Parts: sequence; structure tokens; C-alpha cells
Amino acid sequence: MLYDKSLEKDNCGFGLIAHIEGEPSHKVVRTAIHALARMQHRGAILADGKTGDGCGLLLQKPDRFFRIVAEERGWRLAKNYAVGMLFLNQDPEKAAASRRIVEEELQRETLVDCRLARCANQ
Repeated sequence: MLYDKSLEKDNCGFGLIAHIEGEPSHKVVRTAIHALARMQHRGAILADGKTGDGCGLLLQKPDRFFRIVAEERGWRLAKNYAVGMLFLNQDPEKAAASRRIVEEELQRETLVDCRLARCANQ
């Protein structure tokens, strides 16, 4: 199911960081990450002191890029579509197990395609 405004719930607060003209900017992303790191006070970390509660960044998806990739792979995207970006465990076995679970669940939602993206490890 795609976004449905009627399913929205209240939250404890949020930060909004954006370029006033809507221009993509790495500086905006860096600033948002900096702000996100300051969200521990709201309980954004579980008792283990490491695991986050899902608090994150909402980014505008690069629609043109995804439409080009879809066409290259033989798909035509609808007006409304969703994209999931997953960061899996670096252990190959754990990553494969996670990917299987995600793919099984997404098949119920008519997953169109899955592709691995290159990642620069830092």
C-alpha cells in the first residue's frame, strides 16, 4: 500500500530541514543527519544503546532516475510508486536471509524489481 494520509498518526515532534527553493543539496542532507544525531533525547535508541527506533530522514526520491532505471529493466512506473532502500547486514548469510524475508513480504504488494546498488564503504 502506498502513502495514505488517513493513516497518519501524531508524533512527539520532528525537525524540518529543507532548501527554500527545493534544490537538492548535500549540505541539507549533512545538516539533517547532524540534527538527527541530536534526537537521542526523545528515546530514539533502544535499551541496548545501539539500536535506533526507526527515526530517520525523509528525502525526495529522484523520480527521473528511477523512471530511467525502470525503463532500462523493462518496467513502466505508474504515477504513484514506492521505492525502498535497504541497508542489509554485512554478513552475507544474514543479508541473504533478510533479503528473502523482505522479498517474500513485498511479493504480496506486487514488488516489481529488486536491484543491488553499489555502496562506497566508509
